Amino acid sequence: MNQKTYSPKASEIEHHWRSIDLNDQILGRAATEIAVLLIGKGKPYFVPHLDCGDYVVAINAGKIKVTGKKRKQKIYYRHSGYPGGFKQIPFERMMEKDPAKVIELAVRGMLPKNKLRDRRMRRLKVFADDKHPYEDKFREKEKI
Repeated sequence: MNQKTYSPKASEIEHHWRSIDLNDQILGRAATEIAVLLIGKGKPYFVPHLDCGDYVVAINAGKIKVTGKKRKQKIYYRHSGYPGGFKQIPFERMMEKDPAKVIELAVRGMLPKNKLRDRRMRRLKVFADDKHPYEDKFREKEKI
């Protein structure tokens, strides 16, 4: 029997819209779920060299939870590239300033470090509360 493995073409891939409510969810577990949707691993035609994932709208990012002492002890680091340009931002201040950034950084770290990561991250839309401008995208998909 000569059956060939099916490999989809880029034009055959469909990107659906998914919504995730982050209210009272754990940061790492929610980020893992979002990363899997962005990669498209749950689809039957998934191939690692093509971008098979969906659009993900994450709402209520300001209500995300962390376990243990992370709320007080977790620190985000970055460097400008200039001497003395090292910055440390505690988790609590990051949540006050921009809770969407916390989700984006967690998901970005869970995606494969390759050329598709930036394209996948562009399909992630994170909002601090439950209001977002993508409501019409979900209604179109439900009608079909």
